[in-house]
Amino acid sequence: MIEFLWPWVFLLLPLPLLAYFTLQRAGNRDPALYVPFFRNLSGLDANASRKSARRTLLSLAILSWLTLVLAASRPQWVGEPVQLPTTGRDLMLVIDISGSMEAQDMSLGGQNVNRLQITKDVVGDFVARRTGDRLGLILFAARAYTQAPLTFDRATVETLLYEAQIGIIEENATAIGDGIGLAVKHLRQRPNPSRVIIMLTDGVNNAGEVSPLQAGQLAAQENIRIYTIGIGADSGITNSLFGTRTVSPSADLDEATLTEIAESTGGQYFRARDRDELDRIYNILDQLEPVDQEADTFRPTIVLFYWPLGLGLLLSLILALVKLPWAQLRPNVAPEAPPIDARGGTHA
Repeated sequence: MIEFLWPWVFLLLPLPLLAYFTLQRAGNRDPALYVPFFRNLSGLDANASRKSARRTLLSLAILSWLTLVLAASRPQWVGEPVQLPTTGRDLMLVIDISGSMEAQDMSLGGQNVNRLQITKDVVGDFVARRTGDRLGLILFAARAYTQAPLTFDRATVETLLYEAQIGIIEENATAIGDGIGLAVKHLRQRPNPSRVIIMLTDGVNNAGEVSPLQAGQLAAQENIRIYTIGIGADSGITNSLFGTRTVSPSADLDEATLTEIAESTGGQYFRARDRDELDRIYNILDQLEPVDQEADTFRPTIVLFYWPLGLGLLLSLILALVKLPWAQLRPNVAPEAPPIDARGGTHA
């Protein structure tokens, strides 16, 4: 159907007629004033050719005015409503980029790489697969920052994830609670069944304003599920002055707290000791059943104002190019008598 955004513009349709009669009365009082177009048309002789020219010009002028008013009313074609079902979940990815994520206790392609590189590789694939989901990204170290709010633009989230670097946030501490709390803040306004936080860390909370358990309780109150992932190898070999020795790179990982956070919200805790294990975890998370959300309605709209505007400009151009003898357009006005001087004579 056709709609007009500014229908009140049609009130201007009688404006030329009002101006014509108003200025015509003014012209009767003062012969020096007259409207060139309509006043001149009224003075045309009654012969057929002049009447035809008058009707043609008047019709073009009226049609031009109608098209310009129509264009000013901003007509548009609005199609039938189209339902855009949005399925999937609202996922906030909370990623640890503290200094401990620089530990090179994992391998990728036969080379030792740090934990953050493994995380980028696995989580990046996970993001690419989440078609239909809204994704957000939060990075945390000593503080938590929103890198990407909830969006359907998975490519941007993936790019921002790959661009994350250790050191862009103060890296000497880990604020797990602040990261979860910030994710809850983003998700609390979304529909209840579809909100999920996936939090990955390799350490223990030792900074921030909110403790991890408090953040977990807040998420549980909002019916937001949290899946926690602890990353880092169980054992590794290091060289020292006294030779090689076996160490535990994940000694600082607080698995008990991460487990309690997940279970209190209906989620689950996962342990990733290498890349393959981390990949399997995200494959499990990838199987989360999508939940139908409220469908959005879209009505296709096509603007139409340029059609009457173009026609009006074309008619105006035609009116400007029409050349009629000026004698045909001048009104029949009797010549004024020349003034008489004091001696009874006249001036030519």
